[in-house]
Amino acid sequence: MRWSPAQPRRPGCPHRRLRHLLLGELPVGLAAGASTFRPWASASFVGARHIFPCTLAAGDGEAIRRALHDRLNATEWTLPGHVVADVVVECCGPNALQIEILTVED
Repeated sequence: MRWSPAQPRRPGCPHRRLRHLLLGELPVGLAAGASTFRPWASASFVGARHIFPCTLAAGDGEAIRRALHDRLNATEWTLPGHVVADVVVECCGPNALQIEILTVED
Protein backbone atom coordinates (compact mmCIF):
# COMPACT_ATOMS: atom_id res chain seq x y z
CA MET A 1 0.00 0.00 0.00
CA ARG A 2 1.38 3.40 -0.93
CA TRP A 3 1.25 6.10 1.69
CA SER A 4 0.88 8.81 -0.94
CA PRO A 5 -0.37 8.70 -4.53
CA ALA A 6 2.44 11.11 -5.46
CA GLN A 7 5.18 8.74 -4.25
CA PRO A 8 6.41 5.82 -6.39
CA ARG A 9 5.54 2.34 -5.27
CA ARG A 10 8.03 0.81 -2.81
CA PRO A 11 9.64 -2.54 -3.64
CA GLY A 12 8.47 -5.62 -1.76
CA CYS A 13 10.57 -7.52 0.76
CA PRO A 14 13.24 -9.68 -0.92
CA HIS A 15 13.33 -12.37 1.80
CA ARG A 16 12.27 -15.32 -0.36
CA ARG A 17 14.68 -14.41 -3.18
CA LEU A 18 17.48 -13.80 -0.68
CA ARG A 19 16.90 -17.23 0.88
CA HIS A 20 17.00 -18.86 -2.55
CA LEU A 21 20.28 -17.11 -3.40
CA LEU A 22 21.79 -17.93 0.00
CA LEU A 23 21.02 -21.65 -0.32
CA GLY A 24 23.11 -21.69 -3.49
CA GLU A 25 26.08 -20.22 -1.61
CA LEU A 26 26.08 -22.60 1.38
CA PRO A 27 28.83 -25.24 1.45
CA VAL A 28 28.04 -28.95 1.50
CA GLY A 29 27.21 -30.08 5.03
CA LEU A 30 25.59 -26.81 6.11
CA ALA A 31 21.78 -26.84 6.13
CA ALA A 32 19.59 -23.76 6.55
CA GLY A 33 16.69 -23.93 9.00
CA ALA A 34 13.53 -21.84 9.19
CA SER A 35 14.41 -18.22 8.44
CA THR A 36 12.87 -15.01 9.71
CA PHE A 37 13.09 -11.31 8.95
CA ARG A 38 12.34 -8.08 10.80
CA PRO A 39 11.77 -4.64 9.34
CA TRP A 40 14.68 -2.29 9.99
CA ALA A 41 15.11 1.46 9.55
CA SER A 42 17.64 4.17 10.29
CA ALA A 43 17.42 7.92 9.82
CA SER A 44 18.34 7.50 6.15
CA PHE A 45 17.41 3.96 5.11
CA VAL A 46 14.55 1.44 5.22
CA GLY A 47 15.09 -2.28 4.94
CA ALA A 48 15.01 -5.58 6.80
CA ARG A 49 17.20 -7.88 8.88
CA HIS A 50 17.10 -11.44 7.52
CA ILE A 51 18.15 -14.21 9.92
CA PHE A 52 19.07 -17.70 8.72
CA PRO A 53 19.92 -20.33 11.37
CA CYS A 54 22.04 -23.17 10.00
CA THR A 55 23.19 -26.55 11.28
CA LEU A 56 26.59 -28.01 10.51
CA ALA A 57 26.87 -31.75 9.84
CA ALA A 58 30.58 -31.98 10.71
CA GLY A 59 33.77 -29.98 10.70
CA ASP A 60 35.39 -27.05 12.47
CA GLY A 61 32.59 -24.53 13.03
CA GLU A 62 34.93 -21.54 13.42
CA ALA A 63 36.87 -22.28 10.22
CA ILE A 64 33.63 -22.77 8.28
CA ARG A 65 32.22 -19.55 9.79
CA ARG A 66 35.25 -17.52 8.66
CA ALA A 67 35.24 -19.02 5.15
CA LEU A 68 31.48 -18.54 4.77
CA HIS A 69 31.66 -14.95 6.08
CA ASP A 70 34.33 -14.11 3.48
CA ARG A 71 32.41 -15.87 0.70
CA LEU A 72 29.06 -14.20 1.46
CA ASN A 73 30.64 -10.74 1.76
CA ALA A 74 32.23 -11.21 -1.68
CA THR A 75 28.95 -12.35 -3.27
CA GLU A 76 27.13 -10.02 -5.67
CA TRP A 77 23.51 -10.28 -4.57
CA THR A 78 20.83 -9.63 -7.22
CA LEU A 79 17.81 -8.22 -5.40
CA PRO A 80 15.68 -5.87 -7.52
CA GLY A 81 14.97 -2.69 -5.57
CA HIS A 82 17.24 -3.68 -2.66
CA VAL A 83 20.92 -3.71 -1.75
CA VAL A 84 22.69 -6.03 0.68
CA ALA A 85 24.28 -3.65 3.18
CA ASP A 86 25.87 -6.11 5.61
CA VAL A 87 26.41 -9.83 6.13
CA VAL A 88 27.37 -11.39 9.48
CA VAL A 89 28.02 -15.08 10.20
CA GLU A 90 28.15 -16.11 13.87
CA CYS A 91 28.77 -19.38 15.71
CA CYS A 92 25.83 -20.29 17.94
CA GLY A 93 27.13 -23.58 19.31
CA PRO A 94 29.33 -26.49 18.26
CA ASN A 95 27.14 -27.41 15.27
CA ALA A 96 25.18 -24.21 14.67
CA LEU A 97 25.77 -21.02 12.71
CA GLN A 98 23.56 -18.00 12.21
CA ILE A 99 23.68 -15.83 9.11
CA GLU A 100 22.24 -12.34 9.34
CA ILE A 101 21.86 -10.23 6.21
CA LEU A 102 20.80 -6.59 6.27
CA THR A 103 19.05 -5.32 3.15
CA VAL A 104 18.06 -1.73 2.40
CA GLU A 105 15.78 -0.34 -0.26
CA ASP A 106 17.64 0.99 -3.26
